[in-house]
Amino acid sequence: MTQIIISVFGSAYPVSGSPEYEQARLIGELIAEQGWTVCNGGYGGSMEASARGAVEAGGKAIGVTSEYYKSTANRFLSEEIRTKNVVERLLRLIELAQGYIVLPGGTGTLVELSTVWEYINKGVIIPKPLVVYREVWQPVIDTINNALIEEGKSDRTKYVQLFETPEEAIELLRERL
Repeated sequence: MTQIIISVFGSAYPVSGSPEYEQARLIGELIAEQGWTVCNGGYGGSMEASARGAVEAGGKAIGVTSEYYKSTANRFLSEEIRTKNVVERLLRLIELAQGYIVLPGGTGTLVELSTVWEYINKGVIIPKPLVVYREVWQPVIDTINNALIEEGKSDRTKYVQLFETPEEAIELLRERL
């Protein structure tokens, strides 16, 4: 059986006990319960939380880190993949995964979301499930979808699905995997 890997993108800043951290931790737990593996950027915040949730539920967590950052990988990783730079890191996070979850985050998370979506849109990678936290990303998704519709590419709006709860994110992935 082929290993299913889900890349989880999100902020490096949530701390244990915060709503954002606990949401990411539950996402990791639910991914592990499906028999899937969590993959993320390997450091703190949502990355640590999703890895922690997966490992505490008996699953695996892969962290893709970069020599660029001076930070240490979080202690919950089952495996660390070290890259030379942030571009290689992002490409590895995209290549490894069969699906993606985008949690709250800043510009780094926006880059991850937009790169995956662009690669799917342009056929650089095959279409894979891309589920995005509605509360944070709805305005961004609406803006891009409107531009795609105006360009006559409304068929490309189907690649991003919005979720409101961790359980809904997993269900959306299950439907497409």
